[in-house]
This record gives sequence, structure tokens and C-alpha cells, in this order.
Amino acid sequence: MLPSPRPAGSPSTRPSPSTRKSPSPPAGGTRPHVGLKVPHLGDFHVPPRVVAITALAVPIGAAAALVAVGLLKLIAFITNLSFLGRPGFGDTVPGDTAHRSLLLVMPVLGGLVIGLMARYGSDKIRGHGMPEAIESILVGGSKVQPRIAVLKPTSAAISIGTGGPFGAEGPIIMTGGAIGSLAAQLLRVTTDERKALLVAGSAAGMAATFNAPLASILLAVELLLFEWRPRSYLPVAVAAVTATLVRGPFLGDGPLFGGAHVPVHIAPAAYGLCVVAGVTAGLLALGATALVYFSEDLFERLPLHWMWWPAIGGAIIGVGGLIEPRALGVGYGVIGGLLTGHTTTGLILGILVVKTLIWGLSLGSGTSGGVLAPMFMVGGALGAAEGLVFPHVSPGFWALVSLAGVLGGVMRSPLTGIVFCLELTHELNAVIPMVITASTAYLLSVTLLKRSVLTEKLARRGLHLSREYSVDPLEVHLVRQLETPVAVSFRHDETAGAATARLRRAHDAADADRLLAQRLYPVLDEHDRLVGVVTRRELLHADPADPTPLAELAATAVTAHPDETLRTLANRMARHGVTRLLVVGRDGGRRDPGPEAGDAGRVEGIISLRHLLEARRIDLHEEHHAERLLRLRRPRRAATAAPAPPAVKAVGATVSAVAAAPAKTAADALTG
Repeated sequence: MLPSPRPAGSPSTRPSPSTRKSPSPPAGGTRPHVGLKVPHLGDFHVPPRVVAITALAVPIGAAAALVAVGLLKLIAFITNLSFLGRPGFGDTVPGDTAHRSLLLVMPVLGGLVIGLMARYGSDKIRGHGMPEAIESILVGGSKVQPRIAVLKPTSAAISIGTGGPFGAEGPIIMTGGAIGSLAAQLLRVTTDERKALLVAGSAAGMAATFNAPLASILLAVELLLFEWRPRSYLPVAVAAVTATLVRGPFLGDGPLFGGAHVPVHIAPAAYGLCVVAGVTAGLLALGATALVYFSEDLFERLPLHWMWWPAIGGAIIGVGGLIEPRALGVGYGVIGGLLTGHTTTGLILGILVVKTLIWGLSLGSGTSGGVLAPMFMVGGALGAAEGLVFPHVSPGFWALVSLAGVLGGVMRSPLTGIVFCLELTHELNAVIPMVITASTAYLLSVTLLKRSVLTEKLARRGLHLSREYSVDPLEVHLVRQLETPVAVSFRHDETAGAATARLRRAHDAADADRLLAQRLYPVLDEHDRLVGVVTRRELLHADPADPTPLAELAATAVTAHPDETLRTLANRMARHGVTRLLVVGRDGGRRDPGPEAGDAGRVEGIISLRHLLEARRIDLHEEHHAERLLRLRRPRRAATAAPAPPAVKAVGATVSAVAAAPAKTAADALTG
């Protein structure tokens, strides 16, 4: 005869540990922690393969550094050939040419070459490189085509060498990422490991270009990795350090720009003006971002194939070069002059207006080039212009803080912008002003603009990128905090038909014993150990005359342990395609240690998708529910009374003294 399904805690069933829990918490909270250490959990999950992946970052970082050095040399070679008419690797700028017509012609020719390379080589070389790297990580499995490693730096060298007002960092980020991705594609690695190596190559290329390893690591964390884990941080850090060491013999070890000489003591008024500088930097960032995508929209309306757009962008660059030749090219010399205060008012205004316009309008044409170096120049020019009005602090001080502000507003990576400026100038005394300016610009940018110049292109391609990072609430809640007791279980020798009949009777009786409220039933042996599971659906559709024992019908149970995190359970549910798990005890990890050696393996409860959503609900409650926990009470005012006569004051003093004296106890009176 089929025994009745047993509610947990009935006399015929040993109470499961889940029935001995603390009382349910109030709304918005979880059950109290029981105070047991969970030895298998830690702050980080570090698989052994991290060591091997980190070791691979060394050759990737070295290769990316050599490519970065080669790209800078190739830009110099093309610049000399285009504007001076002779091959060479010396430092030169387009404005050094003796033929002003070349300032108009060469950018157009460069744009034509880039258009042909993009159409017949790969259209992935279009743009400034950062969105393409992010897209490869988001939807491309961190896989980059081998030809990108050749076409992207070549097209960037042509673009910048023929006068393009861009930087080399965007293309080298894409190229370094291609090196890391190609190395990973030759090995048997996971997608996340391939992503770590791709980003390691990108950070290495950027570190080698600017001699800024820490800023490169921060940029990788803030913009490319989408996580903060040892498995990704360590390869990126090793690659960035390796690239910085390799670039030293070729490009030097000193700061790229020096000479601002910020004093240790800065007037308090200057800190207040840093807020103003941050506001103007944020507004400039908004305008520059809008300009780039306004230009892109204009080019989209042209009745021409996109192959011709870079040439049109080159014509815009050429016109700007005729107005202000020093706005063409990377412009490191101009940036250095702005940061040292060695620029004229005409150059400051020319760079601020012309460089911004030709950079934004030409970048929308789909040509190849980066955004950081132009922002260095434009941000420095903005600060230099403010320095004409603001009180003097040091040569280049306002250019430096505004540079940090523009980076914080354009890239929406304020930490990267601040550290970048520190590593570019080694001006540690400017930390607080840069934090104020960059944070103000960042606040303005994220408040008024949904996307940055780096992510708007992705949004236009139908991709969503969130740059807010937080701890997963499923990671901070354990199973034992949210599991519910098992109300009903069956014996392994009970027949499927009898169980089905029982369920149907419960259904006809409006489920008086709550049998149907549970959807997953554990099947237990004679020692109350788990044999398998059956579902409510299986039993309801079974034949009431089916003599099959439930032990044969039961499926293998997908279980959880009370000391596991909900995130682990969510992954397990996804892997097995289930929404409910049975919670069973763990050897040596029992919640209620006792003399019974058989506690481990006993069913303690059930946890389902609903409990995972409850953890999310708790997180939402903490984020959106505002409450006041402390209140300040105003002291009560004593009633105002007429002053008492001297005799009354004396009586009152006597009464107070008597009341304050300790009363004698009965024992004191007897012994006294």
C-alpha cells in the first residue's frame, strides 16, 4: 500500500535540517547567517590555467611593443615622404613642407588609398579601432582576422602620415589585440582566455605607444575586459609591463610630455576653478562626440560608395591644414608646447577650433585613426585658452588639468584619464586638480550623453554595452539563506500508479495536504538518502495502474549544497536546463553537526529559479528603497517660570540633596 507523502517534520520522517532554520526574515532581507565558515569559497576564483595564460602574455606584449615602435616609425617615414619628398625616419610634421599645396593634396590621396584598402582588404580597418576591438570581444568571440594585424596599422600610418589629425593609439590597440587574438587562436583556449590575451595585446600596444603601462591597464579594465578578475588582470598587467620594457631602448623611458612644473602648494581658488575647467571640458567632450556622429550621419546620406568617403574627409583635413598647418598629424610637439606654456594665443585658438573640426568631421568619414592624441591636443588647447583668463599656477597647469577633463568626458573613463596624464607628465602635484576636473567632466558627460564616442558606433550597430560594474547579487547569497524545506517526498519502492492516484485525489480535494504545491519530489531509500527525482508532470500523466517502482522512474537528481552561492546554482541550472534543484548535505560541511554520520547526502530543501529572483529583488530593494535610520531629536525647552524667592531656593536645594543621597538598606540599618 502506498504510504502517504510525508510532510517534513512528521513523526514518520526525520526532520530535515531545512525545517530547523531561523525564522523567516522581514521583507527585503535574507535569513540570518548561521556563522559557519565555507572553506571552498574565496574572494577570487583562480583556475590553474591562469599561470599559463599569463606566461603567454609575455611574448604577446613584446610583439605588440615592436609593432607599436614599427608603426610610429612608419608614420614618420610616410610623413617625410609625403611632405618633404624624401624617405626618412626623422621627426617631422606636415607643416614643415615648403609646398602648401601638399597640405591639401596629400590628405585626399591618403583617403583614397584607405578607401581602397577598406573595400578590397577589410572594412574592419575603418574607424578609430576602439569600437572594433570592443565589438570583437562582445559578439566576435575575441577572434580577429589575421589580415587585420597588417591592414590596420598600415592604413593608420597612411592616414596619419599624409596629414590625418589622428593618433596612433586606436589602430595599435586594434593591432595589438589582433596579435593577442591570433596567438590565442593557435592554441586550445576558452573564449574568456582568448579575450584576456586579446586585451593584453591591446594594452601592450597602448603602453608601448605612450610609455603608460598603468593607464593602459586601467583602460583595459574600464573599457575592454568587462570584468575584474585575476584571470584577465594578470595577463593584461604582464603584457603592459613587458611592452613598456621593450619600448625603452627604441623610444626612451622618460615621460612623453614634461615641463608643467606644478607646485606643491596651490591656491584654494585654483581648486574651485578646476570645477569650471571640468564643466568646459565636459561641454567640449559633448560637442566633439556630437560632431563625430553628425559627420557620420552626413556621410551616410551621400549618394557615393563608402569607399570614397575617406577622400572627402581628406579634403576637409586639407582645408583645415591650409588654415592651421600645425593641426595636422599626431601633433606631439604641439601638445608638449601646450603643456609647457610655450604657445601663442593664435596657435591655441587655431588648434582649439581647427583641430576639433577637422578631427570630428573626417573621423565620421570612416578613415583610420585614433582619438586619444587629438583629445590631448584639443584638451591642452582648451586649458591653455583658460589659462589666458584664470590665475597663473604654473606653465601648462590649466592645459594639463583640462586635458584630464577632456579625457574623462570623451572616454568616460576618469581614472584612466587621470593616470594617463600622470604618466605622460610625471606631475604628481597635479593629482587633486586633475581628479576634480576629470570627475566634473565625467559627471556632466554621463548625465547629458547616453553614449561616448567609443560606444555610440556599437549602439548604432544594434549592440548594447553597459559600463557599470558591480558584484553579482547571486554571488553574495548562499543556498542555505533562501532554500525552502521539502514538504513531500516518496519512497523508492512506491509505485508510480499509486503516486499518481494520490496526486489526482489531492487535486480533486483541492490539494488539502498541499501535495500539488511542490513540483519536484525527491525519491528516498530506506535510509532517507536521495535516489532520484520525479516531477509533478510525470506523475500526473502516469497510468494509475502502473506498477513501476519510483526508483526505476526517477531521474538522476541535479543537486545543490547549502554552502554554495546562488551564482553557482544559476550556472548549473543553465548547464542542465532545469529550474529547480534539491539541496543535499555535504560531507564535513553540515549545517547542524551532530553524532549522526549519515547526515551528509540527506535532502535538506529545494531551491528554484524563484529564489534566484528573490536575491535580485533584495538587490533592487537595497538600490531603490530610501529610508532614514537615524533622527535628530530637538532638546525640549524647560518651562519658563518666575524666579523663586531665596527661601524657596534654599528648600529646593535641601530637597535635591536629600534625593541625591543614597538610601540606607535594611541591612545597613540593622548593622548600624
